[in-house]
Amino acid sequence: MLKVIIVAGARPNFMKIAPIVAAMKRRQEFQPIIVHTGQHYDEAMSDAFFRDLNLPAPDVYLGVGSGSHAAQTAAVMTAFEPVALKEKPDWVVVVGDVNSTVACALVCSKLHIKVAHVEAGLRSRDRAMPEEINRLLTDQLADLLLTPSLDGDANLRAEGIDENRVRFVGNVMIDSLLTQLERARSSRILTTLALEEESYAVLTLHRPSNVDEQNAFMRILDALDQIAARLPIVFPIHPRTRKMIDELGLASRVAAIANLRLIDPIGYLDFLRLMSCARLVLTDSGGIQEETTVLGIPCITLRDNTERPITIEMGTNTIAGTDTKKIVDAANQALDHPVDRSKHRVPELWDGHAADRILEALLACSG
Repeated sequence: MLKVIIVAGARPNFMKIAPIVAAMKRRQEFQPIIVHTGQHYDEAMSDAFFRDLNLPAPDVYLGVGSGSHAAQTAAVMTAFEPVALKEKPDWVVVVGDVNSTVACALVCSKLHIKVAHVEAGLRSRDRAMPEEINRLLTDQLADLLLTPSLDGDANLRAEGIDENRVRFVGNVMIDSLLTQLERARSSRILTTLALEEESYAVLTLHRPSNVDEQNAFMRILDALDQIAARLPIVFPIHPRTRKMIDELGLASRVAAIANLRLIDPIGYLDFLRLMSCARLVLTDSGGIQEETTVLGIPCITLRDNTERPITIEMGTNTIAGTDTKKIVDAANQALDHPVDRSKHRVPELWDGHAADRILEALLACSG
């Protein structure tokens, strides 16, 4: 039996570990141990997701909380090292690109514990993004690189990574989406917000390059003002984004956008229902680019680049950055020329079975 520590630290991680944990619990070859670093510590952004995804309570909660990138990474390393030494796992599985990901990978590398990186090989080629540094370093450290799309394999080859360390397994976050989509249909979020299907847009915004920079934030708000004249925009607002609105003195500007509806963060099932019924999604999140691709919903990415170019190739995602005109033009294009969602394309192996392929790769590399 393989003892496997599975690490999650922030909300995007939970959707990625849930299918892996569920698949391990169906099989006798694995003993999963869930470690929650506590990088996201807000109840609405952590505990609620465990409930919605049917994840068991973490076996270990490190409770590191917030801090600068250096402080948070160091806190995760300091708290995780005793756990790794005590458990002596056969593998540690890290997912995504948050600080917890690289921190635990570094601890394991020094302790000679094998690391598998789920969602390996993604590159934005923008080293100003902290997540890009986390991706690059984790992929250098990991023993097994599990890629969600074939561009990831190509990126790793170009970086000189030994192909024997790489396995193309597909997108495990889509396992969660496809598993939970039917449950999400029972959500009452549309009734609560008095919304009709395909009559509104959804916005998520949290990256420091957008919400910490007043000029960038203002350009986005100017675009939202124009788009909201056409349809309501529902904005489940990240706590940090709400804080920055106040700190940057933008509260009155936000309040002046009559059709922009700020709501508190919501759980996975409610958000999945809200997103899957939207006419349009605007986001700076990588995972939402992927989810909208599978759902066939037009997505406008409020960044100048993406580590998920496959979503652009599929035709659902448009990169608009923080340029007001580009954002508005992309929104008008999506609203004026709606696509047939039944005919949208989905990337290879985004089929709901990535977790099983991850387990097979772990077994194959454990000899």
